[in-house]
Amino acid sequence: MTLVAPSLLSANFLNLAADIEMLNQSEADWIHLDIMDGVFVPNISFGLPIVKAVASIAKKPLDVHLMIVNPDRYIQEFKNAGASILSVHIETCQHLHRSLESIKKAGMKAGIVLNPHTSVSALEDIVNEADMVLLMSVNPGFGGQKFIQHTLRKITTLKEMILRKNLTTLIEVDGGMDVLNAKAVVSAGADVLVAGNSIFKSDNPAEMIKLLKI
Repeated sequence: MTLVAPSLLSANFLNLAADIEMLNQSEADWIHLDIMDGVFVPNISFGLPIVKAVASIAKKPLDVHLMIVNPDRYIQEFKNAGASILSVHIETCQHLHRSLESIKKAGMKAGIVLNPHTSVSALEDIVNEADMVLLMSVNPGFGGQKFIQHTLRKITTLKEMILRKNLTTLIEVDGGMDVLNAKAVVSAGADVLVAGNSIFKSDNPAEMIKLLKI
């Protein structure tokens, strides 16, 4: 069954503990945290203190997505803060192989993130080092954007690469996810769905999570 990772970027920050407790009681598999620095992406979200606070009450693994420059500087710090999965952008890592090794050495699962404009072919010589690949289906930086349809083709191409190499690498998709496009995304080959607004802005977030578990 598809894994669902609700994105805290869309949660209620004035009552974050209540939203995390809802996720603890829900069928969510992971909790997704977007770390934005205002440099690599045109927005600033939250940093290590929030991750640590979330980890103190979360009962689900923390899936941390670094949208920052120089992510290597903070790998151990995010492990210390409570991250279980740490994903870094192929566009910002000059030595990606080393970055992934550092993440795994710190005791976390390692993910590679691709922006919408980055070809899956860029993964040919590195995908075997990743536990997961996160395909952005919107331009990173803000929630509530529309799903980019071209992502479906990228998912299929990546799935073919993973199968051809006999790997177990997971495919995660983030951006514009809802119950209307989830089935097509999973059919194309996605294993993990990140959803923010469609969950936290719904009348029944826990039920929406259940509906996304295709």
